Amino acid sequence: MTKYSIGDHVSWNSEAGRVSGKIIKVHHQDFDYKGHRRHASKNDPQYEILSDKTDHVAAHKESALTKIG
Repeated sequence: MTKYSIGDHVSWNSEAGRVSGKIIKVHHQDFDYKGHRRHASKNDPQYEILSDKTDHVAAHKESALTKIG
């Protein structure tokens, strides 16, 4: 079972500081992201998150995310 769901509002650290956004996709299998293979599984999912301030989409593991609001 995943810790977060589509639509959850989360934050994470980036090069620019703390960023927030909404989860738009949950991956339970390996996937290609911006030209790189990302590893994901049922026990270790990855999330695609749309930034609140820009149209940037980030991909992160659960351990990098904090639920807000």
